[in-house]
Amino acid sequence: MIDWNSRLDSVLGATSESKIPPNVKLPVLPHAAIEFAQRSKSEDVTAKELGSIIESDGGLTCELLKQVNGAASGLTRKIATAAQAIALLGLKTTKLFVLSAAVDKAMKTRESRLIHLKTFWTANLERALFAREFAKLLKADPDVAFAGGMLQDFLLPTLANEMTDHYVDLLAAQSKASERRLDERERQSLKWDHAVAAGQLLRQWDFPEELVACVAYHHHGLRLMADKEIGRSPAAAVAVSSLLPDAIRQSPNGLNQLIQLDRAWPAFDLEAIAGVIEDELQKMNAPRDTYVTLARRLESAMATA
Repeated sequence: MIDWNSRLDSVLGATSESKIPPNVKLPVLPHAAIEFAQRSKSEDVTAKELGSIIESDGGLTCELLKQVNGAASGLTRKIATAAQAIALLGLKTTKLFVLSAAVDKAMKTRESRLIHLKTFWTANLERALFAREFAKLLKADPDVAFAGGMLQDFLLPTLANEMTDHYVDLLAAQSKASERRLDERERQSLKWDHAVAAGQLLRQWDFPEELVACVAYHHHGLRLMADKEIGRSPAAAVAVSSLLPDAIRQSPNGLNQLIQLDRAWPAFDLEAIAGVIEDELQKMNAPRDTYVTLARRLESAMATA
């Protein structure tokens, strides 16, 4: 059993003091999500009580019912209440979905002067899909990996918008031909990085520790797979997903590392996973007019190899 609390203390610090300057306006999570996260920890809580908490927020309720009643669900009758959805999905799956949807809701009200949000969220979705597929290879929980993949960079647009003077320089430096990761530049300039800042915020919101770890460790990349305790956990899957290329070049050498892993590990088929992701993005109608997917990048890499 992994002691996630100790692992989070080691990467985030044992105190609740935030690394983010107090003048930064952070996203506000819906009250229903915070209450849900707190009450769901109780052993005697019921699906009815948790359902009532979710239903106090119409947006979260709609998202949950839309998810559970989706065309792929195969249900013979429609689920009408949040309590019924919890009973069908189970508490863990419901919690992952509700909390991820709550963060998405909080972030969609934000704008960013420095980051193209449509491209950014497509990249997030691609990484989440990759993390889910990679978790299956590790025999880790694919649902936790997917949620962690979606959340790994959720705070970046806010930080870039609220700390424009810093991030103009950071992103400009990142756009140049360099192999330094964005989180390395953040630590040099700010003494903290967006992974730690986001992990601290999720921890304050009482998110599941395993999910917080996925976010906090996501820029550890391939080296997390060598960790004897969490190297086969969803956090490792999310860390590997962070190597996927994106518009702001967070991990400039990430694609090369994935190609090298593909050559060294027979069970890992990068091209096949890229194909699965491409199909999923099409099914989801993800906007790709301004985004170069992993599959297309691999085609280019192989054509010039």
